[in-house]
Amino acid sequence: MRLRPFVLLCFPLGLLVLACFACRNSSSQSQPQSLPLITKEPVVFTNHSFDPASPPPDMPPLSPGESAECDSDFRSHASLLWRPGRTDATHATVTITQVRMTLQLRINTWVPAGASQHLIEHEDGHRQISESYYQTADKLAAQIAADYIGRQVEVTGADLNAESEKMVQQMAKAITDEYNRQLDPSPAQLLYDSITDHARNDVAAKDAVAHALKNVAIEAPRDQNARPSP
Repeated sequence: MRLRPFVLLCFPLGLLVLACFACRNSSSQSQPQSLPLITKEPVVFTNHSFDPASPPPDMPPLSPGESAECDSDFRSHASLLWRPGRTDATHATVTITQVRMTLQLRINTWVPAGASQHLIEHEDGHRQISESYYQTADKLAAQIAADYIGRQVEVTGADLNAESEKMVQQMAKAITDEYNRQLDPSPAQLLYDSITDHARNDVAAKDAVAHALKNVAIEAPRDQNARPSP
């Protein structure tokens, strides 16, 4: 099982465009704070069959002892709208007025041709765990993003536009980093592999998935640096 969080940052529009946005929103400081705009795209799932003697070039490499793979690629795209507030030639205050996020999950399973039904079901169990975490990913993203709306940050420098954009880029990255940190399904995946002994015992995948999701908080393996594998 391979988990690959992917971060794509969408940086702010030009200062002039956003200044117009600010004019529309700064007329009344008593207006309710905007809610984050979260778009959660459908899961993209592809199942691959491969020849163990000649794996395809786009297949992730198998570690020693592995015979199959489930690759879960969580993606997050954050963009921030902001209002400039120049105080003098070298000082300004950046106010975040809106946060937009797009979330994606792409899953690829790779099983050898002629694989047993037990192995196929094991890899599908990894898929189910990833999708379970993704079910509430939009709520998590909204919670994280909401904390940034209305935030004000002081910037200084000779080029206030460049410094402001740099600061907003850093906040966008911080949002996606926090999303990836909190979403992390690795503990549940590791527990699932521990329960099933990487598909080498007779535990049914559906039972192991249910147990891992229910008990991950108290039973997850302590070594979180280990990568789940079939």
